[in-house]
Amino acid sequence: MEITVDDEVIELIRSEGRDYRVCTACMGPALVPTSVKPAKESDIKIEVGENALYISRVQAMYIDHVSLDMVYDEEEIDSCPAFYNRPRPAPAYR
Repeated sequence: MEITVDDEVIELIRSEGRDYRVCTACMGPALVPTSVKPAKESDIKIEVGENALYISRVQAMYIDHVSLDMVYDEEEIDSCPAFYNRPRPAPAYR
C-alpha cells in the first residue's frame, strides 16, 4: 500500500507547525489537526518535517493519496458525531 501526499498538504502541515490526521468523518475521509482527532497507535505515520501526518488504518484501505480537498471545514466538524470528543465551544447567551 502506497499513499501519496500532495505538496499542498505538506505545505499546510509545515506552515501550521502541527500534526494532522486523516480519519473517518461524516462526509468521508477528513484531514484534521490531531487536536481535533488524536492519532492512534494503529495509524500510519508519515513524517513531514518536524511534524507528522497520521492516516487511520481504516482510511488507508480506501485512499491512495491525501489532498487539500480532505480538509474538514470547521462548521462541519462541529456537526459531525465523529468529532464529539472534541472540546465544544461554550454556548452564547444573550
